[in-house]
Amino acid sequence: MEINLISDTVTRPSAQMLEAMFKAKVGDDVFKQDPTVNALEQFVADIFGMEAALFFPSGTMANQTAIKLLTQPGDQLIADENSHIYHYEGGGVPFNSGVSCRLVAGHKGRINATLVEEAINPPDFYHSPLTTLVCIENTTNRGGGACYELSELEKIKEVCLKHQLSFHLDGARLWNALVAKQQKPEDFGLLFDTISVCLSKGLGAPVGSVLVSSKKNIDKALRVRKTLGGGMRQAGYLAAAGIYALENNISKLAKDHQRAKEIGDILATKSWIAQVEPVETNIVIFALKPNLDQDKFIAKLKERNILISSLGKGKLRIVTHLDYRQVMHDYFMEVLQKLDIAD
Repeated sequence: MEINLISDTVTRPSAQMLEAMFKAKVGDDVFKQDPTVNALEQFVADIFGMEAALFFPSGTMANQTAIKLLTQPGDQLIADENSHIYHYEGGGVPFNSGVSCRLVAGHKGRINATLVEEAINPPDFYHSPLTTLVCIENTTNRGGGACYELSELEKIKEVCLKHQLSFHLDGARLWNALVAKQQKPEDFGLLFDTISVCLSKGLGAPVGSVLVSSKKNIDKALRVRKTLGGGMRQAGYLAAAGIYALENNISKLAKDHQRAKEIGDILATKSWIAQVEPVETNIVIFALKPNLDQDKFIAKLKERNILISSLGKGKLRIVTHLDYRQVMHDYFMEVLQKLDIAD
């Protein structure tokens, strides 16, 4: 029994999801003739109370399309220094859009209205790039699954309106935040110009993200997606997995959060742990005591068929997910209780 806690992207479709995929009605989505893709897009748009949506092969492509829509070459966007769009999208912001990133030091990957306002370049100072976009991530990946309070997002939105900035949400794990904070998706639809959401992380679909926005923006996004090579043909088989995930798996995220919290709690009791960051959702970030070898610790867990990952700079990461079952959790908790990394 291998227990893979490297990411929530390691899940595999359930038998029920595969059945939904097998039965999907499909067409050619490049011509917008795939009924299941069209249904998924309308479904997600309705969830957020927004006008339209577009299905993408990946969250990176959805984010990069949103940035392309909301900026011009030479512009600058504001984001947290740990943001996914900066660290994990292959340098796509300057490559695809000709835009630079003004990185600010938030808390656990979250920025606030004051930081945003301080980072805006004076629009009449032509020596510096024009600030046109604010990007936030919820939940925060490198921030350990931390969630934004809606009240802080509303304050950032006020700053955006004041300075005529667009507002994008990288909501790859937004479903986790909605469950953890008991928030309403339509409240996010009112705040953001564009929102990307992932179907292949906590929700367990094999592929896909969706970008939601106004109809005008989504019409433009269709052309950008084509330019980036994101057109798919009979994509309804994948969209059917997304629909199944949205209808059946959101409520299961609470169990992932509970198990992650229990893992964090037991790690905090161990003498060989230096720090465990507060656990809000399904990500546990922790550090060993400085004299201990991180690679040896990962290897010791691997010997016991448990896989975790390193974030670098002394930080380790565990991510719970749909395929991490109770029997696995019980075994992992037992291993942590007995583990002596000095052996």
